[in-house]
This record gives sequence, C-alpha cells and structure tokens, in this order.
Amino acid sequence: MTTAELGIHFFIQLAVILGVCRIVGLLARRMGQPQVIGEMIAGILLGPSLLGLLAPQVQNFLFPKGPAMSIIYAASQVGLALYMFLVGLEFDTGLLRTRMRTAVAVSMAGVATPMVLGALVAVALVAHQGSFFTAGVSPVQAILFMGAAIGITAFPTLARIIYDRKLNGTSLGTLALAAGSVDDAISWCMFAVVLAFFKQSSLVAIMAILGGALYALFVLTAGKRMLSPLGTLADRHGGVTSPMLALVLFLLMSAAWLTDTIGIYAVFGAFILGVAMPRGVFAQHLKNALEPLVTTFMVPLFFIYSGLNTQIGLVDSVAMWGATILLLAISVIAKGVACYTAARLSKEPNRDALAIGSLMNARGMMELILLNIGLQAGLITPLLFTMLVFMAIVTTLAATPLFEVFYGRHRRHETVVPQVVAGAPDITLAHETARR
Repeated sequence: MTTAELGIHFFIQLAVILGVCRIVGLLARRMGQPQVIGEMIAGILLGPSLLGLLAPQVQNFLFPKGPAMSIIYAASQVGLALYMFLVGLEFDTGLLRTRMRTAVAVSMAGVATPMVLGALVAVALVAHQGSFFTAGVSPVQAILFMGAAIGITAFPTLARIIYDRKLNGTSLGTLALAAGSVDDAISWCMFAVVLAFFKQSSLVAIMAILGGALYALFVLTAGKRMLSPLGTLADRHGGVTSPMLALVLFLLMSAAWLTDTIGIYAVFGAFILGVAMPRGVFAQHLKNALEPLVTTFMVPLFFIYSGLNTQIGLVDSVAMWGATILLLAISVIAKGVACYTAARLSKEPNRDALAIGSLMNARGMMELILLNIGLQAGLITPLLFTMLVFMAIVTTLAATPLFEVFYGRHRRHETVVPQVVAGAPDITLAHETARR
C-alpha cells in the first residue's frame, strides 16, 4: 500500500474497531460487566482467534500484516500513554496514609505469593526452551516476569467498581484502592527490571533503572512544585484553558519519549507525570477534557492490537488447555486467595476480606499492557501471551460477579450514609430532590 492508501485504509479499520468495541461493550454492560471487558473480548473476536478462523480473507483485508498494523500500534501507544496519565491523575496518595498497614499487608501478599508460585511456573516453562519464553530469557528473568504477570491488579477496573458501587470514601473502598496501587507499583518495578536486563547489557540496564528512579524522584518532588501554578491558574479561570491543555500534552509526550528512550517504557513516564499533576479543579477539568476521547476512541485500538496478537488456536491440545487452566488456577490462588488471607490476618471482616480478594484478583487492561510490552520486547512467545490473555480475561470477568456475591448483596440491605466532600456539590441531595 502507498502512504495515501494506508491512510484511507486506516479509516475503515477505525470504523470497524469502534463499532465492534461499542456493540460488545454494551452487551458486557447489560451483563453487569464493565465496558472494558467487552472491549477486551472485542479484540479477540476481530483477531485470528475468531474472525481469522471464520473469515480469514475479511480478517486479512481489514488487518493486513505490515505497515497497516504499524499505524494501529503507534496510535495505540499514544492512547496508552494518555490512559496511564489519567490513571496517575486519579491516583490518590492520601489513600496510602489512611489504611497503610493493612494495605501494605494485602499488597505484599499479592506480590510475594505470585512470586513464589510464579517461580515454580516459570521454571517449568523455561524448561521448554522457545515454547513459552524466547531463547534469550534466563530463569531469573522468567521468574520475575511471571511474578509480575500473576501479581498485577487491574487498578483502573478496581477503581471503577468501587466508584460504581459508591464505595469511594468507605473503609473497604479506601483499603482496596490503596492495596491495588501499592501492588501495581511493585509489579511494574519488577517488570521494568526484567525488561531492562533482558534488552540491554547489565550496565545499560542499571543506568535505565537508575534513570527511571531519578525521573520519578524529580517529577514527584521538584516537578510537582513546578506544576502547581497550573492548579492556581485553573482555579482563576474556572477550568483548563487551551494553552494549559497544550502544555500538559507537550509534557506528557515528552515524558513518554524520555522514559521510553531510557528503556522503562512510555507508560511509566505518563503515569508518574499524572501523579504529579495538581488536583482539584485542574485535575477534574483535565480528566473531563481527555477521558471521553481516550476511553472511547484511542484505548479500543490497544484492545484490538492485543486481540490481533492473541491466537487461541495455539492452545491446540488437551495438554496445552490443561496447562492454561492450571495457570489460571495458580493465578487465582496466588492473588485472590492470598489477598483474602492477608486481609483476614489484618483483622478485616470476612465479608470485606472476600471482597478485597475478588477485586485484587482482576487483571484487566493493566495485564494486557504488561503482556504486550513483553511480546513486543521479544520476552515471551505468542503461546504464553495467549495463555496469559485468557487468564486476564477470566479473572477480570469474575471480579464483578464475585464482588456482588461476597459484598454487594449485603450492602443493598444497609443504609448508606453519603460522605460530602468539602467543596464538592451535594450530589446525593440533588438526586433525592429529583426523585421526589
């Protein structure tokens, strides 16, 4: 294809991606699942696992290998950077202070147990050289990767469930968000170490890790102070102006480029920058300006790209399906059961501990980000990628129903006293007035 033909073809790809993601996402919501689940499944449907199986010519026309896929990949990376920036923008460091002790206990259980069980899985998989991990992967790298892959939590999905169930500000909601944030921070650090040492020499890898640490330290200290005037300007103007938005996007793309260049990937730089941004009016208006476009237009491109790399047909034997189911079971034990146990040992009520375990067990989009980076870096094979995508979808699908069984049905019988945040409109009062 010529450059002009690629541009024209990209429009039909976008139309199909957005249409299918919207339809499957709405079906997922009708089934009580978050929209993100439908979009994850839509990616599988448009990939070689279904469309490529039923109508290979249509699939090859829509998503031919080569430059056309490079455009989707590039656009999906911009969407990921924006998405992780928004995750950082909503990250509340105050949560860590209010429930630090229990949150750390739950997170440590959700990291240490996956490391131990992931080590056993990794050793078994590395033995089959080239089938699951690529030839250059050492056992230590495989262990750290499996620990991160099994241990990561779908923090945005967890936050959405907490928000939808009106649990933000409650003891359970605060604990779940704090534990999920600590858990993901540790998992991403482990993954950064694996990638740095896998792709480069030891010296370059150490420099990459040191550079990432210095970047995070600078942005979260001096950078945060330098960004604080944006919050004052937003308060003065009643929102984010066009020049302010342009500046934020410039900083975001620069941060993504910098962290990608030093070898720790764009998503890390975007997330840290989001955490450092001023809160209040500035953060809310920035979220309102970016979130609709990012979540409805750009993030679906990432799910489709993931689906195009997922080949269910690679799991083509009883033994392979048995290994996939075993990996799923180990992941549930290592994450859900371990976090539940840690919560109970921290004197949390059984109902709350079960809810924590079900929420922490979801992997969602965070897992897909990690897996796609691992696949692109040449760390894992398409077979292991597919097995872990299956695990991510199943554990995320199970999160909402299990949460409802363990906690939601009890909460419906309770009288909920709303918390009014200083400076925020009394939404509950408005709803009561409308209902009357």
